[in-house]
Amino acid sequence: MFERSSGILFHPTSLPGKYGIGTLGKEAYAFIDFLKKSNQKLWQIFPLGPTGYGDSPYQSFSSFAGNPYLIDFDLLIEAHLLSEEDLKDIFFGDNEEYIDYGAIYNQKYPLLRKAYENFKSSDNSEMKGALENFKRENSSWLNDYSLYISLKNHFNGLPWNEWPQDIKNRENAAMEHYKNELADDIEYHNFIQFLFFKQWGDVKRYANENGIKIIGDIPIFVAADSSDAWANPEIFLFDKERKPVKVAGVPPDYFSATGQLWGNPLYNWEKLRDTNYNWWVERVRANLSTCDIIRIDHFRGFEAYWAVPYGDDTAINGQWEPGPGIDLFNAIKSQLGELPIIAEDLGLMTQGVIDLREATGFPGMKILGFAFDSGEENDYLPHTYTRNCVVYTGTHDNDTLVGWFQKAKEEDREFARNYLNSRADEEIHWDAIRGAWSSVACMAISPVQDFLGLGSEARINTPGVASGNWQWRLKQGVLTDELAEKIAKLTKIYSR
Repeated sequence: MFERSSGILFHPTSLPGKYGIGTLGKEAYAFIDFLKKSNQKLWQIFPLGPTGYGDSPYQSFSSFAGNPYLIDFDLLIEAHLLSEEDLKDIFFGDNEEYIDYGAIYNQKYPLLRKAYENFKSSDNSEMKGALENFKRENSSWLNDYSLYISLKNHFNGLPWNEWPQDIKNRENAAMEHYKNELADDIEYHNFIQFLFFKQWGDVKRYANENGIKIIGDIPIFVAADSSDAWANPEIFLFDKERKPVKVAGVPPDYFSATGQLWGNPLYNWEKLRDTNYNWWVERVRANLSTCDIIRIDHFRGFEAYWAVPYGDDTAINGQWEPGPGIDLFNAIKSQLGELPIIAEDLGLMTQGVIDLREATGFPGMKILGFAFDSGEENDYLPHTYTRNCVVYTGTHDNDTLVGWFQKAKEEDREFARNYLNSRADEEIHWDAIRGAWSSVACMAISPVQDFLGLGSEARINTPGVASGNWQWRLKQGVLTDELAEKIAKLTKIYSR
């Protein structure tokens, strides 16, 4: 399905700009221009959903909604929803290289509320008609999401399973009561989602017009505190009180003696099977409307997942339970056609997971940063690849290439030098990119940090660390024409 190509991994929140966080304004278009100059065909991003505690795009309040933080204020000024005066002397953080999420939260939502109030009092019938169309077309998820987020704010940020019993359980009388009481808040969140999808749709269209496809990302699990879990309790393993029976994690391994306790609710795959996996079909359909290709995170969980008893402090007492297997993907494919999906098949790989990936036909992932840690034959080394895989120099969960190299054991550094035919340590990131680009993998992708040769200060996420993640931003002006020309030349050499 995938032609030989290459691209850059770079989430929009990391774009430069004057409002404290990357947005979908002129800097997004400038990045697409840079991709085109670099002869790249792919822009890979993280999930686009609204983030909560910890700011992780992999723990979103919704699998369908967009992140309000990405809405661009300059575009709202152009649309006469805000004025320059509204943004004067607003504090969005004091460091252009790192996001201050507290400042963004405190400043962004009041400004979006002001834009909403201006919208309500305007006579812009075209935009009002477009909003009504948006609401109609997205009613399957939007109504629940906007009510959920309005209720969450009404109950001072409490997760839904701590709300009053009647609305936690979505009793009809309570649902009607709160829909009426919070009607304006609900419409405000409908409006925010309308703005997000308008701006993102324009960005995606511009990318596609310039020959660039967007690779999106679907986490296998949803956040416990999400509109997905509140609105669809029947498809999760909840008890009568809507508490999880078991939660997600991974077992003890070399890296952690107690495993990782993620805490996400697990799916009731039997119930989902009875509905022909309708919720998953709609989730993939929605993602394919906002992206061109999807990476599915923790693909191995579809073959078997680690289920930990709810309330345990560690993941030690979990056990493997069977996932839906190929049945799920056949159901999705029967409704949506061929699926442009990348399987994130990292971690513990059993023959069952390999068989499932091969049955789907999806390419798996190869991380070049993993190739040199053992100093021995492994299937992350490029000479072992087949065409049906996607090679990355690193992902959001890895240190940058330069950061890894600086901290690696000398024997691993020497192996990397020899394998990549590297003559200068300060060029190791370029040698690794060349190793990826020259491989037979159908797609080759590198984080923007590796193209820039940045160290650990530019790492965007450290798994298992609760704070300080997802904050890194690109400096203004570093994506130069000279860099684009260098990437383009390498890309041409290796016919990507």
